[in-house]
Amino acid sequence: MGEKVVAGGFELSDRQRYRRKLQQCLEGLERLLEERRFDRPKNLMGLEIELNLAGGDGMPRMMNAEVLERIASRDFQTELGMFNLEVNIVPHRLGGRVFDQLAEELRTGLAYAHRKANEVDAGIVMIGILPTLAQRDLVSANLSDVDRYMLLNDQMVAERGEDFVLDIQGVERLTCTSGSITPEAACTSVQLHLQVTPGRFADVWNAAQAIAPVQVAVGANSPFLFGRELWRESRPPLFQQATDVRPPELQAQGVRPRTWFGERWIDSVKDLFEENLRYFPPLLPICDEEEPLRVLDDGGIPKLQELVLHNGTVYRWNRPVYGIADGVPHLRVENRVLPAGPTVTDVMANAAFYYGLVRALAEDARPVWRRMPFEAADRNFDAACRYGIDAELEWVRPGRTGGITKVPAVKLVRDELLPLAAAGLDAWGIEPADRDHYLGVIEERCRRRVNGASWQVDTYHRALEAGLEREAALAATTRRYAELMHRGEPVHTWPVGFPGRS
Repeated sequence: MGEKVVAGGFELSDRQRYRRKLQQCLEGLERLLEERRFDRPKNLMGLEIELNLAGGDGMPRMMNAEVLERIASRDFQTELGMFNLEVNIVPHRLGGRVFDQLAEELRTGLAYAHRKANEVDAGIVMIGILPTLAQRDLVSANLSDVDRYMLLNDQMVAERGEDFVLDIQGVERLTCTSGSITPEAACTSVQLHLQVTPGRFADVWNAAQAIAPVQVAVGANSPFLFGRELWRESRPPLFQQATDVRPPELQAQGVRPRTWFGERWIDSVKDLFEENLRYFPPLLPICDEEEPLRVLDDGGIPKLQELVLHNGTVYRWNRPVYGIADGVPHLRVENRVLPAGPTVTDVMANAAFYYGLVRALAEDARPVWRRMPFEAADRNFDAACRYGIDAELEWVRPGRTGGITKVPAVKLVRDELLPLAAAGLDAWGIEPADRDHYLGVIEERCRRRVNGASWQVDTYHRALEAGLEREAALAATTRRYAELMHRGEPVHTWPVGFPGRS
């Protein structure tokens, strides 16, 4: 939700006016679809990574404003918490050695940012949830000093009408309350964008939903929160609860949460925007002066600002995005399921696996979403978040007979999905060396049953066994993680534990 908004109150009539503008925007989108005004495919991908700031002691540093001032690059921006940054990579064309090119750009940018952060006793840590974050760190005073974050927090707190409740039962149980949405800032992710035509959008989104659990299983990297060992990928339950503006009564009625996997396969991008308007009240009823239908009547392209802003306050794990580039509208699927890290190589491997697999499945003559109920994908997402690389997932049986069977995620990936991802990367025109290198990282994770989450948990327990108390063990794990992250070798090669200890 990158739009600049001005903090201030809203009058009762603002929501009604905003709702009317949303309907006009939706009608404008429908006209753009009917009139085939959208950009032709350019095979463009985009990448955003949210980052943590931590000191040499492994503890969070609430100083993104100081660090950003020193970095002085438009590629780096604020995020929700004062210990967060975000790096944005300009769109690239899928093909050739794009993953190696992106990896080099990221390494250069992150190394520079890390050096600048070091000047103020901080450093860059690319991880799903910083293990050393404490509940005292995630309070409203540590929200980034940006109007849009303050306003969003105020509106969500008002909508909720009471404290937000975190209750996550994993290996251990965490229960606590928060008077703000700041716990959401603990979740740092990788967002993968893919520009698609309207005619292909539904197939690509459905494919992305089907494989989201697989992405989480092989890429999990967030097993700790507030000193507790929870799910292998704890970001989804945390994000849902930290943004859940429904009081218990509305939850009991089945009102949908704003952080949402979804509930059905779709036939058109319009389905998602319609659901957003139908199910979710506006949080930021800020109206633009544009009259979208008049703009269309005059032959122009409307910005649909209200629709874009509202869409940014509905936190789908695969989000539809409307944008304009060079005066031409386009659509993107924004894949938001992956945690940040552990290394640039791991991020690129996750990206290669996603872009290859989503293309192969979207072009399948017998797509998986025609053969598997959406409820199975939803259950898979929960299982992958809970158990990570050890998850068992429901998937369609090979061959013509069909049906659903349960299979270990690592077996599904190695036997069936990696060959599909390779075929998808070939279809994008990715160089075989890039394809084999990055998909090989995913294969090795599966072969060794190691990802960021499993490494963190195993190393943390080594620290406990060595006699460290819980907080010291988490800090030691974080310091060792940061050290290995900056060396850059993929996580499946990392030694468990600490050098010099048995």
